[in-house]
Amino acid sequence: MAQKPKPLDETASARAWWGKELRNWRTTRKMSTSEVGAKVHLSATMIERIEKNERRCDAALASLLDDAVEAGGALKRLWRLVEQEAAGEAAHADKSTSEADQGASGAPIKGMLGLNPHALSERSQPDMERRAFFSLGGVAALAPTAFIDLLPSSGPHALPKDVRPEDIQQVLTAADTLAGWDNLYGGGGIVGSSSMGLFIWAKGLLATKYPSKLKADLYTAVGRLSVVMGASAFDAYAHHDATELLRFGTWCAEQGNNWHLRAASLNWRARHEIWCGRPDDGLTYAESGLLRSDRLTPREQAMLHNARARAWAKMRNPDEALAAIDWSDRIFARARDGEDEPWMTYYDEAQHHGDTGHAAYDIALMPGQSPALAASRLETAIDGHTDAYVRSRALSGTKLATLTMATGDPQQAVAIANRALDEVGKLRSKRAVTDMENLSSASARYARRPDVAALRSRITITVHA
Repeated sequence: MAQKPKPLDETASARAWWGKELRNWRTTRKMSTSEVGAKVHLSATMIERIEKNERRCDAALASLLDDAVEAGGALKRLWRLVEQEAAGEAAHADKSTSEADQGASGAPIKGMLGLNPHALSERSQPDMERRAFFSLGGVAALAPTAFIDLLPSSGPHALPKDVRPEDIQQVLTAADTLAGWDNLYGGGGIVGSSSMGLFIWAKGLLATKYPSKLKADLYTAVGRLSVVMGASAFDAYAHHDATELLRFGTWCAEQGNNWHLRAASLNWRARHEIWCGRPDDGLTYAESGLLRSDRLTPREQAMLHNARARAWAKMRNPDEALAAIDWSDRIFARARDGEDEPWMTYYDEAQHHGDTGHAAYDIALMPGQSPALAASRLETAIDGHTDAYVRSRALSGTKLATLTMATGDPQQAVAIANRALDEVGKLRSKRAVTDMENLSSASARYARRPDVAALRSRITITVHA
């Protein structure tokens, strides 16, 4: 017998009222949460949580849900009350916050999905640049005008008087360069030490005079740099920084109306949350990224479905994880060269197999599951990654060695592990270190074997180097 839905309290807030009305329209149309979710590319669980006001909705999604349940505009009109309530709450916030959130023209900045900018809050850091970066605090730290005082008014590092296309190209070049270094050396290497000055200068451009025709390109470039830095901070376990930078990257994508950058930023936010032990939040970001998936390329969609697969696997739901992998495979098969943004060039056959292999790895370690899928995927990734993606190859190699150690032949696992260690030793990646420590733990039961003992000793030396 189906459980009776929990009564909703529409008096709690306008948003709670809106959620209850969504449920009313859905039940009136005799639609399940799965049916509604399929129309807007969200899970049944997500729809249920939006109805309960446990997950945030935005204006764009509210409009899509109105269409999905054929509310005839009733939910769209009711959403205005939600926005009015949010505006009233914002009026009680710190006055400097509302004044700081201004673009170059002085008008309030609104994202394509109506999301508010988020704060880059202060965190204890040893180096002076990072302390200066975070010392602004609050939402003001996210506003374009907030960094002007950190930049000299003259000299080689001064902001230009007017933003030109060449300035935007410099930001994109910096992002590409940092991304390349990150793949080669890890987030704890040269990227973290060199990127903060670049970011402060690039973000300062948002507060500089620019033609309206350059707005989309400017916000995309700054957002791309922020996403690269956020992904690198994640690899270095600077988790607070990663959260704020990736969040800012999403905000920039929305200011620039760039769905492709938004997908990339939400993919990294999903992966970061999953790694930090919050797979449910990771699933939320991945599914949010798939909103209006008709505007995304097959590679972008496959990338986000892989994040969904990882989240489901971490939540120990192999059926949902395998279904997400299958969906990702079918979409990736439709990918064609030349249809993606330059930053998606990394997502090739090797990356696809590596991402799905990591999700399959978590499934393989569950009771009654076969390791064959994960092993095959990880092997393909290792063979396909070029020397430009040393870290990705090392991570897949370490996972395959751990899987083989846990379920197969320890002698073969040692051979795989030693190849991965050759590359981990070149990196400054805390993710790679954690994976190696997990491999060492998996090998403990074979510790008396000379080859395994030597491997464990080498892992200890490498991770403490």
